[in-house]
Amino acid sequence: MPALNVLSNLLTTIYNNEMRKKRDCIVLPASKFAREILEVMKKHGYIGEYEYVDDGRGGKLKVQLLAKINKCGIITPKFSVKKDGYASWERQYLPSYSMGLLIVSTPQGVMSHHEAQEKGLGGVLVGYVY
Repeated sequence: MPALNVLSNLLTTIYNNEMRKKRDCIVLPASKFAREILEVMKKHGYIGEYEYVDDGRGGKLKVQLLAKINKCGIITPKFSVKKDGYASWERQYLPSYSMGLLIVSTPQGVMSHHEAQEKGLGGVLVGYVY
């Protein structure tokens, strides 16, 4: 069986349910990394509450949708970014500077590219949402 890309599954499920105007969705399988991504999206107002449900088979995440996502997805391959190199990636993945965010995995955890810039951190681009 091929390795499941948990992050791709997470963002695709959220996007597809947003497009169908659903109020919430269930994401399988769950992971700690997926929860960190959801925390960033929640902090910036793209999703509502989410909860982890342990079903004995890897767990699942129940996510409340707020109909605020126009597009979201993963960035592959995973590109490394220096602390001053976010501008070119913003132009590539986001419609404008004030709209959307890049999700970055840094040594201090998962955060938006705006937070990483403020803290002067580089990292690895994992996804985007707007």
